[in-house]
This record gives sequence, structure tokens and C-alpha cells, in this order.
Amino acid sequence: MNTAKLVAATDDAHTPADVDATYRKILFRLLPLLIVCYVCAYLDRVNISFAKLQFMSDLGFSEAAYGLGAGLFFLGYVLFEVPSNLLMQRIGARRTLLRIMVTWGVISSATMFVKTPMQFYVLRVLLGVAEAGFFPGVLFYLTIWFPSERRGRVTGYLMASTAIAGIVGGPVSAWIMVHMAGLLGLKGWQWLLLAEGLPSLLLGALAFLILSDRPADARWLNDKEKAIVLDQLRADEGSGTRGHAAGHAAGHGVLKVLGQPRIYAAIVAYFCVIMPFNAIGFWTPTILKDMGIKNLIHVGWLSSLVFVAAAMGTWILGASSDRFKERRWHLLISSAVMAVCFGLLPLALHSQGLAIAMLGVAAAASYGAFVVFWTIPPSFLDGDSKAGGIALITSIGGTGAFASPTLVGWIKTSTGSLYPALIALGLIAVAGAILMMVTVRPASPRART
Repeated sequence: MNTAKLVAATDDAHTPADVDATYRKILFRLLPLLIVCYVCAYLDRVNISFAKLQFMSDLGFSEAAYGLGAGLFFLGYVLFEVPSNLLMQRIGARRTLLRIMVTWGVISSATMFVKTPMQFYVLRVLLGVAEAGFFPGVLFYLTIWFPSERRGRVTGYLMASTAIAGIVGGPVSAWIMVHMAGLLGLKGWQWLLLAEGLPSLLLGALAFLILSDRPADARWLNDKEKAIVLDQLRADEGSGTRGHAAGHAAGHGVLKVLGQPRIYAAIVAYFCVIMPFNAIGFWTPTILKDMGIKNLIHVGWLSSLVFVAAAMGTWILGASSDRFKERRWHLLISSAVMAVCFGLLPLALHSQGLAIAMLGVAAAASYGAFVVFWTIPPSFLDGDSKAGGIALITSIGGTGAFASPTLVGWIKTSTGSLYPALIALGLIAVAGAILMMVTVRPASPRART
């Protein structure tokens, strides 16, 4: 790009209309593809929640074996997340998404061939290794384009992808398992894993062709629009875009962030927040089945309704936290609502409609809390430490995603019920939100947390 033109453009006054128009353009260029990619990532991660309704009896797996396998995904994810995210700083988002999505698509599809728990465990670990870096990489990628005051809504749109995956995945997964069972001698759950794994290969190629690694590389932005983005990020961080400069060593950000006490509080809080979030993704079909809903198609559609509520929660809480420029109370209140709903769920089982509604509210609160949490770390991480800090939080704190399905599976096997586990997960999330309230204070009136 022409640096002189860009400097000249930065000298011009940018009206609010110019800024809004630029970010609308960026939003519609980047978010649709990133959302579709994330939908596929989440589907390939949690479609075993539907597959288990058939393969548990076909393969003779216990609930504990399923829970362990579901959680082992995050073991591989945690071990390779920081290296993957730092590699993204060197090679860019386009090559990173191509590498990650093609690999996970192949491994997810290969899960259709498992016969034993050990084979299941190995492929789940490998799937986690393949997907490692996708989520923190995309979060970091958004910080390259959007200032903090716009990040709550943008993060909300991205997080809604998990809910969209649930909305679409429930009916589609049920249809595949019912109507494709026996085709070419394959079980319904085998077709499910194959059909939902292959699209990732195409999406990885599209991401490579369509995305730009940073604003300066975006041919679809003119010089004035690039200058607007540069000015917004400079005003937001007070240090320009130096955190994204190619001359910085990728590992410097990790070393720098280790000296910040708040990063450790964020890691623990994320461990707490992700546990119920993850449980909803992996156990909703089982919860619905335990409510007495036996028809697989009905389970699919009702699961979809639960994730409609989750999508609404991501949007409402993300937008509200942006509007009031407040994050901590949003996180605490949403976590408390989720805990109350989980606690009252066993008492609502006399009415399937009431129980499903309560599960939907819990999902909305949990997904909303997840969105709000991810607006907080960028408020105290500067440009140099942002990528490393996000990766550390998601990798170390992300062990909660391993602990969650493992704990739930063990409790269900031991007690025959999911509800004691859900109550415990709700209380854990509240504890994490309280920790963030105590340790992270608003930095300024303009960028409150």
C-alpha cells in the first residue's frame, strides 16, 4: 500500500458516519465467513452429543467413557493452543485457517470408524490438536480490526456461531441419523460424523482466498478506510498497531503477560465460565432425552430451540455490555441466572415445557456470560501481550472444557442423574464471575470492564 497516501488520509477528519460505514464494510466482509467456519468447528466438536444417542448402544460405551472422550478433545487443544496462536502471528490468519480446518475436517470424519473407547479417545485428542488455535486465533484476529468499544457486539456475533451450530445441528443431525441409517452399510451416527466433517475442507480453502491478514493488506479497503481503522486502534490502545508488527517476536507477548497478576485471575475465571458453557453443548440432547423425549427428531428440534435462546443471549448481553460500557456485572448477573435455572431444573420436570424453557434461559445466560467474559481480557492486555494473553487464557483456563464433560459423565454414571452436576457447574461459574469482579477494575470511563 502507499504509505504517503495513508498518512495523508489520517490527517483528514473522520466523521462518525465515515467510521460507522467503514466498520460495517469490515463486518460484512469478515464476519459471515468466520461465523460459518466457527459453526463447522463447533459442529465437528460436539456432534458426538447426538452421535452418542446411537453409538453408546452400538459400541457398548458407558456415560463415563463418552464424557472422557468428549473432554479429551480439550487435552490436545490445550497442549497446542499457544503454539498455534503464536504461529498465526507469523504466517497470518489465512494460512492458519486453511491448515486448521482441513486437518480437523479429516480427523472429525475419521471418527466414524471407531470401534473401541481407546480409538475414540485417540481421535478426540487428535481432533483437539487439529483445532487448537482456531478460537483464540479468531479472537486475536478481531482485535486487529476492531477497537474495544465495538468488540463486545462483534464477539457476540462470533459467539452466536456456537448457538447457530446448535440451532442447525440439532435437526440436521437427527435427520441424518434417522434417514441415512443403513445407506452403504453405514450406521446413522457414522453418516453424521462424515457429512458434518467434510465441509470444513472447502471452508478452509475459502478462508484462504477471501480473508485479509490485516487492514494494511485489504485490497477491498481504500486508503481513507485503512486510515480510519488505524486511527481507531491507536486511540484504543495508545500504542498504535505495534503489537501486530511483523518485527516483534511472537513469543515476547507470552513472556510479557506472565508478569500481569490479572492474567492468572482471568485463567481461573475462564476455567469456571467454560465448564457450564461446554456442558450445554455436549449434554443438551441427553438432558432432553432424560426429560422423557424419546423421539430422535423431536430431540433435534427441541435442542434447536434451546440454542435459539443461547443465540439471543449472546446478542443481548454482548450489545448491552457495549451500550453501558460495563462488563463485570453483566458477567456476574448472567452467571447467577444460569446457576438458579440449573438449580431449579429438577423441580420443573413435572412440565416438559417449563423444563425446556428453563434450560433455554440457562443456555442464554451461559452463552451470554461467555461473550461478556471475552470482552474483559483485551481491556488489560496491550498490543504486545494480547495474542499471547488470549492464548494462555484459552489454553490453561480451557482445561475447564476437559473437566466439564468428564465430571458430568462421571456424576451421571455414579448417580444416574445429570442434575447434581449441572447445579455444581452453575455455582462454579458464579465463583469465576466473582473473581473477575474482585480482580479486574474498570480502566477508564471510555473502556470500562
